[in-house]
Amino acid sequence: MTNQTDPIPPELGYGTLFLRFLRFGVLAFGGPVAQIAMIRRELVDEEQWIGSAGFNKLLAVMQALPGPEAHELCVHLGIRAKGRIGGVLAGLGFMLPGFVLMLALAWLYTRLPIDHTLLGGLFVGVQAAVLAVIVRAVHRIGEHILLDPWLWVVAAGSAITSLVGVTFWIVLPTAGVTYALIQGRRKLWALALLGIAAAVSLAVFSLEGGQLVTPVGTATTVPATAAALFFAGLKGGLLTFGGAYTAIPFVRDDTVGRGWLSDNEFLDGLALSGVLPAPLVIFVTFIGWVSGGLAGALAITAGMFLPAFAFSLVFYERLEGVADNKRLQMFLSGVAASVVGIITITLLDLAQAGLRDTPHMATSLAIFAVALAVMYRWKSKLATPAAMTIGALAGVFALN
Repeated sequence: MTNQTDPIPPELGYGTLFLRFLRFGVLAFGGPVAQIAMIRRELVDEEQWIGSAGFNKLLAVMQALPGPEAHELCVHLGIRAKGRIGGVLAGLGFMLPGFVLMLALAWLYTRLPIDHTLLGGLFVGVQAAVLAVIVRAVHRIGEHILLDPWLWVVAAGSAITSLVGVTFWIVLPTAGVTYALIQGRRKLWALALLGIAAAVSLAVFSLEGGQLVTPVGTATTVPATAAALFFAGLKGGLLTFGGAYTAIPFVRDDTVGRGWLSDNEFLDGLALSGVLPAPLVIFVTFIGWVSGGLAGALAITAGMFLPAFAFSLVFYERLEGVADNKRLQMFLSGVAASVVGIITITLLDLAQAGLRDTPHMATSLAIFAVALAVMYRWKSKLATPAAMTIGALAGVFALN
């Protein structure tokens, strides 16, 4: 994705490059918008690693692909500076601070007394606040993805099919291809595809004995091995369209859905990731630790970040084609709209679990309302940490 007129990054050694992106990782508070703004300010505006127009096109490509955009930008710019090894070092540097901090927090979480303590009240309050953060995130994602009436139809249809239990392995590709066919004025083909998808779903329903999916939270015979957690992370990494929050339903399905941890523990991991200097998907490190110890944390984190490394490392010279391929863009837009529908249902499931387990529903609802107001009214990278802090303090005083 370069041409002869583009600026060239300065000469850097591998160690210097790693430390440069490690510094970005240490300062990566405030979510993807703040992280991308920091990278743009230093590497585009100040040091001219890449031209502004080139950076904008690169960002558009990264936003179309699954994975945390800021991390993918770091990998790509690392390759631009020092080749594939530079890309690996840049990506590792950016993610390492948040990963180490989350490992430490997960270790503390599993060793400190939680139930019926001040910490227990703190986490119950934070769970209510993190639901508000997710609501705002889903709204923001929807604003950027649901850009025409057909995308709204795709999102609504995906939400309904997800609600009745159709696996997203059927929902997502059907949504992507259907939207691409509609945009290509092939509505009869789209209807035929929907009929085939419905038939496949009914066949799965029959094979499962009248039950499309195992209810979330039901223990299964699948153990929480490092391999199983790696593939849970890999699935989330490959399906993270439109923002890190879209990984939530897929990781939850493979972990909470198998009984490896509870919805409340899952929400605690999301809450902790929201205040760390890291891409939000670092919450999987917490999930992996709670489910399978250190090996589980390493495995699921590797799975989650593997696509973010691989897209640039493997397709570095060809990524520009993603932005130029209109059919692929239409397919990815349909998949992204479908993910919005699926995560909306997951949010409702998480809210139901939170309300079921809170010791004082009125207080939890009040925390949710205040946190939601903060997320909508305060346009700052500190809004998420502030909402979490409000939830924590209210929980300590009112919910323990």
